[in-house]
Parts: sequence; structure tokens; C-alpha cells
Amino acid sequence: MSQSTLDLVNSVVTMAAIAIDLVAFTQALSRSLLDRLVIATIGGGWVGLAVILGATGRLAYAPNSPVPLVGVMFATLLLAFGVPALTSRKVRASLLAIPLQLLIGLNVMRMLGVLFLLDFLAKSLNGPFPFIAGLGDITTGALAIPLALQVARSKATSLRAIAGWNAFGALDLVVAIGLGITSAAGSPLQLIHAGVGSQAMQYLPLCLVPTVLVPFYLVTHGIVAAQLRVRAKSA
Repeated sequence: MSQSTLDLVNSVVTMAAIAIDLVAFTQALSRSLLDRLVIATIGGGWVGLAVILGATGRLAYAPNSPVPLVGVMFATLLLAFGVPALTSRKVRASLLAIPLQLLIGLNVMRMLGVLFLLDFLAKSLNGPFPFIAGLGDITTGALAIPLALQVARSKATSLRAIAGWNAFGALDLVVAIGLGITSAAGSPLQLIHAGVGSQAMQYLPLCLVPTVLVPFYLVTHGIVAAQLRVRAKSA
């Protein structure tokens, strides 16, 4: 597969995953139609911003930019979810009301981590990052399928099993973030020197992963953990 073809596949698949996640998540919120439309609009605007910055190379590490913009966008999206959830009882109630099977099921999209392995074969990614991130995502997504189905069918599902899957999925993302930062060419925190490393994650289409998908999936894991805590207290 040529690099141009792979970039096209990455673009189509990544945007499809974002669209599915955004629509499913906003529709599941116990808010008014207007609120959900506003949230979806803001989400779409955020994706558009990430596309523009990635296309113009503004997300890439640079000597005159001590704080990489890709990291700023990653942290901003987490805070956009985390701060309201911690400070607003209404927001927290809406997030806790999202069906557990949906939160788990959305992570099925992470099976598309196979693209990281294809990017390695195409030599657009190198080092341990594409292997560990790709295999971790594939595993998380594959395990999410039977788990989400069990919860949806109201079958007896061990809270410990869900918690174990949730911890693994979150840890996979944390490890991937660490490897991405330490193998990014030009990063002040670069420790792994393996060819191009994770440099492609700073440009389109892969820049949408750290600026949109990774923080979103971390949020789903956080909500799952919160719901499990509530269930454990009521058991």
C-alpha cells in the first residue's frame, strides 16, 4: 500500500470513528435537544480546528514553541470534560446516566489501531510506539465487543471484569501517550531515537488521534470507572 493510499485510509477511518463517537455520545446524554446540538457543534468545531492546525503544521514540535500545541489540545479536551464533571452536579449526573454498554461499545472502534501497524510497515511510524499502541488498542477494542453485549443483554457481568477491562484500556492509552511523547522527533522529552518515531502523529491525518480520539476514550474510561464506583456502593 502506497503512503498516499494509506493516508487516505487513515483520514477516512479516523473521521468516521470521530463522527460515530460524537453522534453516539451526544445522543446518549440526558440533556435537551438544544444542549445536545450545541455540544455536537462545539465538538465538530474542535475537530475542524485540529484539522486546520494539523494541515498547516502548527501542531508539530518546534524550537520556538516550548509547549507543543498538540499537547495543549490534548489537555484542553480532557479539561473540557473533567472540570464540568467535577464542579457541576447536573453535568456529572448526565455523564453517569450514559448507558454503560455504550461507553464500552464505543471503544470497539479502537480495533482500528491496526492502522498503526500498517503505518509502521509503510515506515511513516517507527520504534515501539506503533506496535504497543496498535496492539493495545486492538486488544481493548476486541474485548469490548463481548463485554458490551453482555451488559446490553442484562446478563450477569462481573464488575471486576469490567473494571479490569477498563483499567487495561486506560493504561494502554497512557502508555501510548508516553511512548508517543518520548519518541517524537524534535520533542524536548525525546528519549527513544528510532527513525521517524511518532512524528507523523503531529500532522494530518494522524494528529486527530492525540487531539480528539485519545482524550475522548480516556473520558469514556473515566465515566465507566465512576459508574462502577456508584454500582459498587449500591450493591
